[in-house]
Amino acid sequence: MSAITDIKGTFTLHNGVEMPYFGLGVYLSEDGQEVINSVKWALEEGYRHVDTASVYNNESGVGQGIKESSVPREEIFLVSKVWNSDQGYDRTLKAFDDSLAKLGTDYLDLYLIHWPVAGKYKETWRALERLYADKRIRSIGVSNFLQHHLEDLLTSAEIVPMVNQMEFHPYLVQQDLLDYCRTHRIRYEAWSPMMQGKIFAMETFKEMAQKYEKSIAQIVLRWDLQKGVVTIPKSSKKERIASNADIFDFELSAEDVAFLDQLDRGQRFGPDPDTFDF
Repeated sequence: MSAITDIKGTFTLHNGVEMPYFGLGVYLSEDGQEVINSVKWALEEGYRHVDTASVYNNESGVGQGIKESSVPREEIFLVSKVWNSDQGYDRTLKAFDDSLAKLGTDYLDLYLIHWPVAGKYKETWRALERLYADKRIRSIGVSNFLQHHLEDLLTSAEIVPMVNQMEFHPYLVQQDLLDYCRTHRIRYEAWSPMMQGKIFAMETFKEMAQKYEKSIAQIVLRWDLQKGVVTIPKSSKKERIASNADIFDFELSAEDVAFLDQLDRGQRFGPDPDTFDF
């Protein structure tokens, strides 16, 4: 596995594209000044990966934050996602154009299917494959796809997804899915690594934070990376954006990684990919 060295470090996707393994998530960041500031602060701090989605309704602010920063667009790994109501071949192509217009860019580094909408995600994937062939996206992937969704997709896909972005934290490790993705060279990525804030009240993490002289958030984010999982913590506070990134001067022991792994209880804090209804 790649060494986890610094904020600009990358994992190599199966098509050779380098994806920064640490980035800024902007879910629930309000469009306008809040998200503009978040993106600018993150880029100033050294982040080179920004993850948004059409349903977040803040792509315009993300694009503005990138424009106002001093970092060239080609140095930033920019990600968005196609929403459920826009799935299907033609609608996905249009949704992609809409996202590019809002972001003020002419390409994306990664575009994801946000949820596996039954009866639609194969056609949606076909649209992503076309956009990839047309060199309008550098890499394509999925989000919230369980193993059976991936197996179904691969029956017709010409390209294996490069990324699968999943809810991932010590209470939801899904090691079998992680292993399946690794076998198929699909890079795993975490959303909700802090269990929607629940993690901060847990004694286990307080003790480990004291042991390493780090914050609970830093322990969890470091665990993600040592598991080979890309992580994109969300924050709109300047000091939190900085502290989230302060995870490259320590390493969790193999024993502590295994200890966090065994906390897994299959518990979700977000929707279930098998039963979501939106």
